[in-house]
Amino acid sequence: MTAAGAGLVGEALPAEPAVLRRTGVLRTAEVVGALARVAAGVLWLGEGVLKYRAGFGSADILLVAQGTTGNSRVPFFFRPLGALMQAAPGLFGFAIPALEVALGILLVLGLGRVLTTITALGSVATLMLYWSSDQLIAQYPLLTLLSAIVLALPWSGRLGVAWLWARRRGWGMRLRG
Repeated sequence: MTAAGAGLVGEALPAEPAVLRRTGVLRTAEVVGALARVAAGVLWLGEGVLKYRAGFGSADILLVAQGTTGNSRVPFFFRPLGALMQAAPGLFGFAIPALEVALGILLVLGLGRVLTTITALGSVATLMLYWSSDQLIAQYPLLTLLSAIVLALPWSGRLGVAWLWARRRGWGMRLRG
């Protein structure tokens, strides 16, 4: 169970292993993971907002899709997506910044262990898509590293909105030290 999906009110959440509780490793992992999660979320928000403010749209998508055609650095598996991007540039011009903002919001909020893990996987998948299309900016390697940290520390999503909500509701979610 997670804080976000605690099931019934009053249902006990599983305890962490005793070894981790006694040594404080779990708490340190929670804090490091939460910091990585929030940093990745802020970077994603910045990317998405920048695209909205710059008027990112179908022309930008067409530029990316056309740039992948005949580019030897673009892997074969990107070709069908590149064709789809050329067929529906307006949709992708709206969806890409919306995806980035959504990833940012979900990562900053920290809505529990499961949703945070899914969001971090989405972050890595989106970055791999960008790299596949030969689009690379300075933030992408850092975003990948931060997302990998979130994935490596499964309690990264615990310190966030889900944790605050669970504490407020008295569902037994407390930091143990």
